[in-house]
Amino acid sequence: MRANANMKYLVLFAAVLLTAMVYWPGLSGTYLFDDYPNIVDNLGVQPHDASLASLADAALSSPSSEFSRPLASLSFAVNYLATGLNPYWMKLTNLVLHLLNGLLVFFLASALLESAAGTTSAATNFSAPPEVTHTLTRSGIIAALIAASWMLLPINLTAVLYVVQRMESLANLFVLLGLIGYVAGRHRMLATKHLYSATSNSHGWGYFWLCAASITLPTALGLLAKETAVMLPFYAMLIEWLLYGFRVVTPVRPEFAVTNASKTLRVFDRRLFGLYFVVLALPFIVGSIWMLPGLVRPEHWNTRNFTLGTRLLSEARIVVDYIVWTLLPTPHALSFYHDNFSVSSGLLAPWTTLASLMVLAVLMVLTWWLRQRFPLVTLGIAMFLGSQLMTGTVLPLELIYEHRNYFSSFGLLLAIVPLLAVPRSEPFALPRHVLLAGLMLCWTVLTALTAYAWGNPLRLAEDLAVRAPQSPRAQYELGRTYIIYSHYEPSSPFTRLAYAPLERSAALPDSSILPEQALIFMNSRMHLPLKDAWWDTLIAKLKSRPSTVQDESSLAALTQCAREQHCDLPQNRMTEAFLAALTHPDPSARLLANYGDYAWNLLNDKPLGLRMLRLAVHASPSEPAYRITLIRMLIVEDQVNEAHAALQQLQSMNYGGRLNTELAELRLLPGLQ
Repeated sequence: MRANANMKYLVLFAAVLLTAMVYWPGLSGTYLFDDYPNIVDNLGVQPHDASLASLADAALSSPSSEFSRPLASLSFAVNYLATGLNPYWMKLTNLVLHLLNGLLVFFLASALLESAAGTTSAATNFSAPPEVTHTLTRSGIIAALIAASWMLLPINLTAVLYVVQRMESLANLFVLLGLIGYVAGRHRMLATKHLYSATSNSHGWGYFWLCAASITLPTALGLLAKETAVMLPFYAMLIEWLLYGFRVVTPVRPEFAVTNASKTLRVFDRRLFGLYFVVLALPFIVGSIWMLPGLVRPEHWNTRNFTLGTRLLSEARIVVDYIVWTLLPTPHALSFYHDNFSVSSGLLAPWTTLASLMVLAVLMVLTWWLRQRFPLVTLGIAMFLGSQLMTGTVLPLELIYEHRNYFSSFGLLLAIVPLLAVPRSEPFALPRHVLLAGLMLCWTVLTALTAYAWGNPLRLAEDLAVRAPQSPRAQYELGRTYIIYSHYEPSSPFTRLAYAPLERSAALPDSSILPEQALIFMNSRMHLPLKDAWWDTLIAKLKSRPSTVQDESSLAALTQCAREQHCDLPQNRMTEAFLAALTHPDPSARLLANYGDYAWNLLNDKPLGLRMLRLAVHASPSEPAYRITLIRMLIVEDQVNEAHAALQQLQSMNYGGRLNTELAELRLLPGLQ
């Protein structure tokens, strides 16, 4: 037993060290994609000091969610205060967090393995299935192998090296802590013989409250990092159902005991049913009533290239892909950019939709059929499928992201690693060991190669473009990286390299106007001719569908370049582009504000600019930036009364003093003093 205890810590230490070595080359990379709006371009997480007002502003500055994810944003601000915007330290913080989560995975896996093997107490009468009794003495080593595999899985790389996905890893830190606390509480509840009574003051109540606190408090804290932490009560319920059966131990009256083994009885615990009604069923009912009416309205999906129905069909394929990408990943599968995914339009369009639905149906049947004979396999499958319920069903999120499997990958490993890491006396032990070793080697090598690519911006862009040749985003990022390396020198070899991937990106189906914007931006900065074809396709795309966030960012970038006199852009083409985007109903506040900026500063059309900013404030009344710009415009136009009214509204939004600096500057304007 002592040898096994020493071995599990040796395996765990080696896994932590190996994971750090594998990821180390990737720390020298730069920011990518959503890192820019959330960190690089987000002045809120770049405070000048650690004052309460600055930190409050940082906490509420994330554009990723209506809930702001304040804890994650605060962590970025702390990084900035310590080391500035250097991405190395941001990524290093993510790596430390990932290693800490790996340790928590080890402790959680150990507890679950012991529960499945029936090691809580002989007094519980909780007999382990024969197929998992080997975990009685090997649970620590198996848990260490699960943790090692999880830390080295290629699908989890983006939660480490993609800085903004600290939101995901930080939220799951609290999920893992909560589950560890819950399992510990349930162990003690089952190991403690007490009279089952709703009014009993026995030790069972203390451990029950530990279980309740382990579900509620970490969920609340995790939600401050990312909304996925809301799944913690559901994961705990799966553990309860499959390993503990909502039961507690109570003594049997001596006259009814036949043998020593029958002196205790496992009975249903009504408290647990009440707990899950409060923390799971009730929030689900309330949330459904609140959200579903909006989700079923077609206009709710206008900004997406899928509907509720086609999303659900598509996610069936994606969830099956996640299983393959987790256990048998390839570079082309883990390509980071998945915008070239073909949405399912029917059960047989493509045919893999129906096949994937059948696979998922089989997995759900197995979850029920194997729940007693193979509880860990069942629990692992249930955790994997359950983790997809939030991001892979009715919410209008982007279809695919690899980091969404940060927790669900643990479920798959919990299902397969104990079946492969069996004692040598088990049937087919050697082939199982070879398979596990082969999988772990493949995971480690692919993660190491990918981390190496992430360590250099040009190397990463070229690697991702090769992995996803049909992805507009991947091709655009390669072209954009070449532009950055060209330093806007027409004679640079990188300048010539930039055209091919950008034009390839522009021609791919469902691409945004980013590649056209980059071509126009680059040539204008270098005082090279602008092709009419670039403007034509850009405007045609804006006319054909509602503008996306990427489209709006593109127009904003062109506006800024022209305003700063770096780009000489034809006003008629820019105006045509804005008007094309505004032909669709309910334009976003950001688009309206961008057009107002262009009209005010480039067209010198003050009334038009002012009208657009009024519309932007109306479209997004809770966003202070639009109101601040509107006040400045009103003062220029000598509309002081309206400016005073807008200033008072802005003051009401100054939670925690987060707008003190902006308000002080506005009060210095003529008419507001």
